[in-house]
Amino acid sequence: MKKLTLVAAFAAMTAGSAAADPVDGLWKTQPGDTGGYLHVSIAECGSAICGTIDSAFDGQGNQQLSYENLGKQIIWDMVPDGGGSYSGGKIWAPDRDKTYSSKMTLDSQNKLTVKGCVAGGLVCRGQDWTRVQ
Repeated sequence: MKKLTLVAAFAAMTAGSAAADPVDGLWKTQPGDTGGYLHVSIAECGSAICGTIDSAFDGQGNQQLSYENLGKQIIWDMVPDGGGSYSGGKIWAPDRDKTYSSKMTLDSQNKLTVKGCVAGGLVCRGQDWTRVQ
């Protein structure tokens, strides 16, 4: 009986850790100055959340297979704070080739607000991303 209880407890613990974070998935960024946008794949990486550039599109929606930043990590070390909020991470802005402190918020309509901040979070620039899948 003790063995069965131990197995059940272990199964419950591993099932909870295997559950996907609500932010996991493929996200479409807002279009940039030229109308182009990215698809970013967000998933757990260790105990944090990370995002990688999955694909790139031009202003007409044509996939750009030769985009130089495909596969590059764009978000890392993001930690869930609860209630759809994430903080403590970094975000790399390909258009400026700069890295910023970052925070994200997932709302009930599946919109992900992603912000890159400087000056201790006093000045932030952000985008609203939409879920692709």
